[in-house]
Amino acid sequence: MQTDTRTLPVLTPYEQIGGEPAVRALVKRFYELMDALPEAWDVRRMHAEDLSGSEEKLFLFLSGWFGGPNLYVERFGPPFLRARHLPFSIGAAERDQWMLCMQQALEELVGDSELRGSLLQSFTALADHMRNRAEAPPAAHNHQQL
Repeated sequence: MQTDTRTLPVLTPYEQIGGEPAVRALVKRFYELMDALPEAWDVRRMHAEDLSGSEEKLFLFLSGWFGGPNLYVERFGPPFLRARHLPFSIGAAERDQWMLCMQQALEELVGDSELRGSLLQSFTALADHMRNRAEAPPAAHNHQQL
């Protein structure tokens, strides 16, 4: 008896999410949220008034990052994301505001909970990597008795 050793092809996140239309929709919703949520004001004001350029660049980047066409690299070269974001002071607050918008966009547009969780984990690591502002650790509470 011979065993079938063929396996199903592994789909990239780009394919799982739905390709170009779904990535564009995710990016569009992300920037709509950034523009609308008062809690995202600090990160929103780092962007130009017209978000269309940022929207297009994030779409191009995410296409390749999700395993689809490497559009950003084809147009602009290696992303060097951290270096490109150095002109902006990014700390924990800005990271969290960015993630607030991305998490909500993912929850609204990615129905597959496993894929959504995986993308959220990847975005969290990426957003944390963008931090470039030194911040003091949270103050420890002094519990000594007097």
